[in-house]
Amino acid sequence: MRVARLEVGRTWTRGGPRAGVWPSTQRHLAAILACDVVGYSRLMERDERGTLERLKIYRKDLLEPLVSEHHGRVVKRTGDGMLCEFASVVNAVTSAMAIQQALAEHEAETPEEERIRFRIGVNLGDVVCEEDGDLYGDGVNIAARLESVADPGTVVVSGTAYDHLQGKLDCGFTPLGDLRLKNIERPVRAYRVEADAGAAPPPLPEKPSIAVLPFTNMSGDPDQEYFADGLVEDIITGLSRVDSFFVIARNSSFTYKGRAVDLRQVGRELGVRYVLEGSIRRAGSRVRISGQLVDAISGHHVWTGRFEGDLSDIFDLQDKVTESVVGAVEPSIRLEEIKQARMKPTDYMSAYDLYLRALPRFYSMTREGFADVRRLTNEALSIDPGFSLAKALGAYIRSISVSQCWHEPDDTRVATRMAREVLAEARDDPTSLRFAAQVIAYSAKDYEMALGTIERSLLLNPNSAQGHTSCGWVNAHSGRPLVAIEHFHRAMRLSPVDPEKGIALSGIGMSYLMLEHYEEALAWGERALHEMPNYGSSHRVVIMALVKLNRLDEARAAAQRLMEAFPTYTLTLQRQINPWQDKMFGERYVEALGVAGVPE
Repeated sequence: MRVARLEVGRTWTRGGPRAGVWPSTQRHLAAILACDVVGYSRLMERDERGTLERLKIYRKDLLEPLVSEHHGRVVKRTGDGMLCEFASVVNAVTSAMAIQQALAEHEAETPEEERIRFRIGVNLGDVVCEEDGDLYGDGVNIAARLESVADPGTVVVSGTAYDHLQGKLDCGFTPLGDLRLKNIERPVRAYRVEADAGAAPPPLPEKPSIAVLPFTNMSGDPDQEYFADGLVEDIITGLSRVDSFFVIARNSSFTYKGRAVDLRQVGRELGVRYVLEGSIRRAGSRVRISGQLVDAISGHHVWTGRFEGDLSDIFDLQDKVTESVVGAVEPSIRLEEIKQARMKPTDYMSAYDLYLRALPRFYSMTREGFADVRRLTNEALSIDPGFSLAKALGAYIRSISVSQCWHEPDDTRVATRMAREVLAEARDDPTSLRFAAQVIAYSAKDYEMALGTIERSLLLNPNSAQGHTSCGWVNAHSGRPLVAIEHFHRAMRLSPVDPEKGIALSGIGMSYLMLEHYEEALAWGERALHEMPNYGSSHRVVIMALVKLNRLDEARAAAQRLMEAFPTYTLTLQRQINPWQDKMFGERYVEALGVAGVPE
């Protein structure tokens, strides 16, 4: 069989070269640009003829010339967008930015509600090219999915594209974390392109700021990965409880897991001065922790250390790592200030081990993962009934399972009982308190108690992104949406590339619903859905916002997507669990869901 040889600058058919024709089902690497119009259906409903005419002019006089100018080709046009191919990812992104800038200038005088705006996604990946020039494959699919998560007027690029753009463009990049994209099996690392090169990195806090990266598991046993991750999470919690520090949350730090990274780049992306990395080796009952602290600005090593001990000493080893890092970064901090970081949650290593196994399943945000958390925390509590951290997680998993329609009949009552027990047992553990606070607000509807509990949790750990997210939801449930929004934004600064950012985004959307700012609520709800499509609250934010904006066809479609994801969800269930202290809002909320077609 003869194989056609591809030459740079030439295109081929099966019979030989011919300009403008691609070989049948050939694979090659390409930069793919996907774009579409934001709110196309709404624009068409408002002015079908005018929208089509303007879009036709923009394609002919603006979009296609800019693609051609940057050495790209239009693969195909859709009703409201197009797909383009470039040999260079630099050209693809330059073209995308030029399109956004030109379109913004042309639409500057158009009323906001009539404006044509594009979302653009760019990916560098492997594509399959058919004989007619059409493209298929993950390289195309990822670009299209990135386009769908981009904010209006922006460009979002994949991690593979970003890696090839470093130092080649005069623009900045804001990390969006590892996104879960529809019909894409693995999370996709993504970045938003910033026209202002200085706009991307968050400013350094006034306090010493640090990110703790996942430690390498040196045990030679992949099953020990949970153990290494759990210990690092505890180190992060210990550092976070030092009020004089600014500590990036676990979820953002762990987006770098398994990647070869430039620590200075990590510092820029997360907006911190210091980065801690290391390794953990567990062999039998022995544990060795090695760490090094790097100044992310200069790249110099600030501190290195190694600690060894028995599993029975594991909490002491964590304390030593925390104390060493604090002492290296800010020697003026007194030892008394970090004593609050010390905690021995249980005397039983087997119970603690089960808790560490539960954590990654908790972060999965799936029905199966939640079932595993329920089982593992039950096992931990059977070993140590006084293990408050496991009890708090068990309570929270039952409470949020109700919201997700993954619950068992008695979950609300059991969650409330467990949370009240935690309040009596764990007054100085901020993690247990934040879990309990959300349960007390959502399931028990004791808003005064919940507010006091979450305030104490943040007093004990002011750097907890998840604590601020919990505080946002407790305040939202308690009828304080403006306070809630402040805490959600604080959470996202502490965890800027959090794969669970959708929970905070959804909370902002819900808070804007309470304020009756429906356009803002819809924008935040849609962002939340793109981040975490399996989080039920985000679906409901979008539905209510669309109903209140009188976009009923879109609201019905959104309700249909909700029911496909959560088929057992009903208005009756929502009335039973309505967590709102503001009863009038709760009634409007259920009414809007009913208008959109959620079944009784």
